[in-house]
Amino acid sequence: MMSLKQSLMSATLLIAFSAPAFAVEAVKIGVPTWTGAQAIAHLLGAVVEMRIGGTVEYVPGNNATIFQGMDQGKGDIDVHPDVWLPNQESFTKKYVDGAGSVTLSSNPYEGNQGFCVSSAFAEANNITDIADLGRPDVAALMDSDGNGKGEMWIGAPGWASANVNEVKTRDYGLLDFIEPIRAEESVKTARIKDSIAKGEGYAFYCYKPHAVWFMFDVKMLSEPTYDPAKYVMVQPSDDADWYEKSSVATKDALKKVQIAWSNSLESRSPAIAEFFGRFALTADDVSNFAFEISGNGRDPAEVAREWVEANPDRVDAWLGL
Repeated sequence: MMSLKQSLMSATLLIAFSAPAFAVEAVKIGVPTWTGAQAIAHLLGAVVEMRIGGTVEYVPGNNATIFQGMDQGKGDIDVHPDVWLPNQESFTKKYVDGAGSVTLSSNPYEGNQGFCVSSAFAEANNITDIADLGRPDVAALMDSDGNGKGEMWIGAPGWASANVNEVKTRDYGLLDFIEPIRAEESVKTARIKDSIAKGEGYAFYCYKPHAVWFMFDVKMLSEPTYDPAKYVMVQPSDDADWYEKSSVATKDALKKVQIAWSNSLESRSPAIAEFFGRFALTADDVSNFAFEISGNGRDPAEVAREWVEANPDRVDAWLGL
């Protein structure tokens, strides 16, 4: 198989003498809704455009549609930029382990997830643990619509983690006091800002890496130590009765987060596929990207291109140069 260095050299010649032939080096990148995924998607795209000379199309989608697109191998969607495991394990078991149509990167970064409140709200009301959200006095302070339950954002529609958090809300015994809310992440961010400004209570699903740690003074609540015997999660993609068949009463294990791509990409765009195999980020990288996008309101493509220009050595390593 041609090495990436050889592919890049060939690509340079093709650009100079035969531009139409090089059009095969193309990729369609799936873009989930969370900020970290958007940041990584555009970083992948920036490297393809700026250093490999390929073409990029960004395709918004949820986990299910992105994995289905990669599985079909037709080039409708070629890559998922931010696969959280075991959250999305139902998809990797089906398409990576089962069908063998998708490749999972072997260079993950580490993720951590839980539930957060603002530090000021926690300190004022002695909130340290997830169980504290079930105290009537705390729930009342989080009830913004007067329905008798405090609101807690558990994730966006289509997120596997939102399904886990819905089960957790039930199994932690919080449903009598807390209303789990699904909404886009931008809604959550606006509500955090508003609740802090007004001195109101608000709880939300949080994870690292993420921009929220740079944007607000927030605290992750403790949960029972991770116990696999108490973490039985069935996703909707596996069973229509997922909610009844799931039982989660423990903190999530630390996550491994990596990219995944369609196996068909290697034959269609070998230089891009080889780049994906070397691609690696740290959690701090992703947090910084997310802060620039969410905290400073910058365009993800601009942030990505700026980073590629400022970090040639790391990009060279991804390209095998």
